[in-house]
Amino acid sequence: MDNGLNIAIGTEAFPPTIDGISTVAKCYADIINEKLGRATIVVPEVPNSFDYKFPYEIYRYKSLFTFGEGYPVGWPFKREFAEDIISRDFDVLHSHCPIATSYFFRRINRIKRIPHILTYHTKYEYDFDSRVKSLALRHRAYGMLLNNIKAADEVWITSRGTADSLRRVGYEGDFVVMPNGCDLPKTECNEAMKAMIRRKHNIPKDVPILLFVGRMMWYKNIQIILDACKILTNSGRDFRMIMIGMGPDESAIKKYCRRLGLDNKVIFTGNLDDRSELQIYYGTADLLVFPSTFDTNGLVVREAAASATPALVVAGSCAGEGIKDAETGFLCLETSRSVARVIDEIIDNTDLLNRVGHKAQNDIYISWDESIQNAYNRYQTVIDKFNSIPHGKYEY
Repeated sequence: MDNGLNIAIGTEAFPPTIDGISTVAKCYADIINEKLGRATIVVPEVPNSFDYKFPYEIYRYKSLFTFGEGYPVGWPFKREFAEDIISRDFDVLHSHCPIATSYFFRRINRIKRIPHILTYHTKYEYDFDSRVKSLALRHRAYGMLLNNIKAADEVWITSRGTADSLRRVGYEGDFVVMPNGCDLPKTECNEAMKAMIRRKHNIPKDVPILLFVGRMMWYKNIQIILDACKILTNSGRDFRMIMIGMGPDESAIKKYCRRLGLDNKVIFTGNLDDRSELQIYYGTADLLVFPSTFDTNGLVVREAAASATPALVVAGSCAGEGIKDAETGFLCLETSRSVARVIDEIIDNTDLLNRVGHKAQNDIYISWDESIQNAYNRYQTVIDKFNSIPHGKYEY
């Protein structure tokens, strides 16, 4: 679109590295380029990238190394990188991570001021506190994080509960709630599709299917899920729990599952890159079990709703925002006994599960088209506000 805004979408990871934020960045770039304006992905280099497959530009700046599941450590200090971005005449710099790419945008603004938006997606204090053992280094990490947040002209969060994380890292400024959308369309799986999943995993037709989708990380309360499965098994309840995803704790999680004697109840699939196949899993499941209090948006809850599958979430969690118990989802406490109790009470009630699933599909589902249109409209507000006041020397 000739008259559309020109947006830089900054992220720490992009395909072939897959996680929630890389998916968000891709959705922004896909929809803006297709329907609204122009967008360029700005991201550190990774080996074996396939950027040529995308119909828009992927600008890769230097990275020092990759770790974990292909996450790059960006090195945005070369002035040439900043000048490359400035030469592209972006209307807005939109960062989706307050680490290297946000610092990169700060460096750009030292040369030329461009409106800068930061979306704060996740609770970084979890990673800092668990991974950075040195108090001195942790203090420096928090300082860098806070300065990167404060440097943005506007801060967005994906749920109101995310504000608690912002306050914990020391940010005291204003913010705008800008929920993420869902790239899966509203649909219902037919019986043939459901039968295919059951055949694939040798699950009898009358056995309830529970589902978890997400990174294999303990801090997503996966131990609560497995302990709840043990409680259900000990009570004589038959079920299958399908765990979709991978992550750094995957080996330990599988080991714990074996120790509980749940090998015949819990199925690990690894990552599913095919979104159509993932939607069939959502549509086949009777219930998404997602007791995470770490996630700031709980996108998988909306993905399940796209297939009219209800979710079990922790009351008061960010994933539970907008969920009304037994109306648009189910609420529990952050304990394995509570998770097991709720599952045991509702899993045989097919009518209730169907009614709540369809209510979730109608009431809490939001498409990426709608979400990004809202964000795009806000871009212009940020630009107008930015242009209405003088900007002197950049201080951050």
